[in-house]
Formats: sequence, C-alpha cells, structure tokens
Amino acid sequence: MNNNEINDELIVDLADFFKNFSDSSRLRILNELGKGDVSVNTLAETLNMSQSAVSHQLKTLKASKLVKGKQEGKNVFYSLDDEHVKGIIDYALVHIMEGNYEK
Repeated sequence: MNNNEINDELIVDLADFFKNFSDSSRLRILNELGKGDVSVNTLAETLNMSQSAVSHQLKTLKASKLVKGKQEGKNVFYSLDDEHVKGIIDYALVHIMEGNYEK
C-alpha cells in the first residue's frame, strides 16, 4: 500500500494505533515482552509497577493487538503479538539514535 491509498478512516486508525506508543509504561512493558513471554507478576516486579497498573496497560495493548496472553495454570504469560510490534519499536529507536529526533 502506498501513501496515496490511505483514506481518512485509515488515518484515524493509524493515529489511534500510535497512541499506544505514547505512554512510557506501555513502552516499558513492550520492551520487556520483546525479550520473551512474561507473567503479570514478573512484569510488575521488573518494572516496579503495581500488578493492577500492569494489568490495565496490558488490557489496552491487547485490545490493540500488540500483545497476546497465554494461560498456564493460574498464570497468564504475555508476549508481543507478532514480530511487527518489535519492528515498529526497533525502527523508532534507530530513528532516535541516528540523531533525527530533536526534543
């Protein structure tokens, strides 16, 4: 798809999608999930966040199909939904690290 094929509805969807990356807590969660499957408890401990805060952010990320959960016994292990998610973050980091980003 080239940029000429993007209609107003897709622009709105794209803006909504990128809102997920505007929250530092969600980015920290996505970064951890990029390393492999992680439980809510482990995420909370690693990121020094409450379990309820992690669960809230995971719910948002799951609704946007950025993460997925897998039930194992009493625990749910989360991972990135697919490699595209990691690619989006990686490309943004390359852009920032190349000095193309000004604060």
